[in-house]
Order: sequence, then C-alpha cells, then structure tokens
Amino acid sequence: MHTIHDLSREDCARLLTAGIAGRVGISTPTGPHIVPVNYAVHEDSILIRTTAYSLLGTYGRDAQLCFEVDQFDYELKRGWSVSVRGRASFVNEPEELAEIARTWEPRPWAAGQRHLVIRIPWTEVTGRQLGGGWDPWEHLPVRRLA
Repeated sequence: MHTIHDLSREDCARLLTAGIAGRVGISTPTGPHIVPVNYAVHEDSILIRTTAYSLLGTYGRDAQLCFEVDQFDYELKRGWSVSVRGRASFVNEPEELAEIARTWEPRPWAAGQRHLVIRIPWTEVTGRQLGGGWDPWEHLPVRRLA
C-alpha cells in the first residue's frame, strides 16, 4: 500500500502547465456532467475553447467549475491528480485574446469551430500524489514544453 501526499501549489502549477487534456466538471439543470477538454494555461487560469452551444458554452458563464488532470501507473499502483476550482468567465476582450494567442492558446482536437474561450481561474488548487519516492514530472507521457 502506498501513502498519499499533498502536492504543493508549485507542483500543481507545474503539472497543470505541462498538460494538454483534462476534464471539466459542470452542473446543469439535468445534473452534473464531466466534459473532456483540451486546455491551455495562461497566468493562473485554465483556458478552454468551445462552442456557444456546448454544455460549457451554455452553462459555463459565471458558473463554479472544477477542472482536473491526472495520471496513473496501473502496474506500479501510483499516480497523481490536480484539481482547480473557480468561477468561469468568457474571454471577450480582443487584447486579451491576442495575448492568449501569443502565449499558448488552447487547441481543440475535435473538429468544428470553437471560438468561445472560457477561463477558469485557480481560485482553489489541490493536488495529491499516491506513493512517495518518485517525481510525477519525470513520468509524464506527454509534456507541453512551449
């Protein structure tokens, strides 16, 4: 059995910044949903591109959302998880959209036009690691470098 360790905010930020895909938890009139998304990090926020008619586009504005990334090694029975909670907003300002495009804008894998950018600020960031003696950063299968 492995012990669980809390990750520091710095470790959480490092893992969030390196990632490419995660999940958003959102509450809708029909109940909670988990939505897989591609994302980018800008300052202390998660950025997601979507359509205005998606679950996130329809119910995401001013909603309290939860975002999560994780990785598990099933053979060694270890892993980590980072969660962010914050009140979402839509990014509309041309200057801010241009700044996001210059740094690293979210690049959806799904086909279709996704012009709506949703920001989830890191109001609350938590992370946990299962098992000690290893660095999650060193075992990322994919790592965003730019």
